[in-house]
Amino acid sequence: MESLSTRVLTSVVGFAAVSLVVWIGWVALLPALVVLSVMGLFEYIRMLDRNDIDVRRVSLGVFGAAIIVASLPMIPAPPWEGGSWREVVLTAALGYLLVMEVMRPGERPLERVVYSLFGLLYIPWLLGYFLLLRYTPDGEAGLLYFALPLLATFAADIGGYFGGHFFGRRKLAPEVSPGKTVEGALGGLAFSFVIVLLMTQLTQIGSPLDALLLSLLVASASQLGDLSESLIKRALKTKDSGSSLPGHGGFLDRLDSLLFAVPATYLFLTISLFPR
Repeated sequence: MESLSTRVLTSVVGFAAVSLVVWIGWVALLPALVVLSVMGLFEYIRMLDRNDIDVRRVSLGVFGAAIIVASLPMIPAPPWEGGSWREVVLTAALGYLLVMEVMRPGERPLERVVYSLFGLLYIPWLLGYFLLLRYTPDGEAGLLYFALPLLATFAADIGGYFGGHFFGRRKLAPEVSPGKTVEGALGGLAFSFVIVLLMTQLTQIGSPLDALLLSLLVASASQLGDLSESLIKRALKTKDSGSSLPGHGGFLDRLDSLLFAVPATYLFLTISLFPR
């Protein structure tokens, strides 16, 4: 019970802090995401260190922060059609990593490039979607749309916890996360749908079909994000990514669901509700 109360308290405080930062806008959201990116990359590097895997540490921090800044929607678009500064930074990062390995090759150079690039894609690249969603289609409506994955992920966690606790019988992915059950996943999906349906109907955004599709997408992406981080920790022989958050482990342990849910929401909205 003490562990559960600590976990709930951390969740409530974290949810309130995230909501405040998102409400303020990019002035608070940008530095917060840069800090989260650096902290997440630090936890990622620590997990790699325990497995004797080396990466370009300073390069990860610099390019990670640059990807977050390049995600600002108010930055003028590149002078060519169909591109983004995020892609420019990521391409520059790949080129730099390859050049550094050619000029100063160490042990297992390809491994160093692959793990460095994966860290950039998994943490700052996905965090950049937080800024993109916050201003989709504009700063006012984006605040409402950003609430969808926050509430849906929160609901999926609650529904999954109680569904698994009271009805859990069949393992969902026993090799990756032994504690997750099929019943818990269905409970999270059902509660997520109820919350998203209520919100979309109260605010009159989207149809019930949109709510169903979005809740299915967000709840599935949320659980996939959770399982993906479990897969990474299992591969790197680590129980928690860190110990910064009481009852939750590290920042990556708390962000894992949102890292997939927010990009999924952004892509759904831009493809479905805001056709170009």
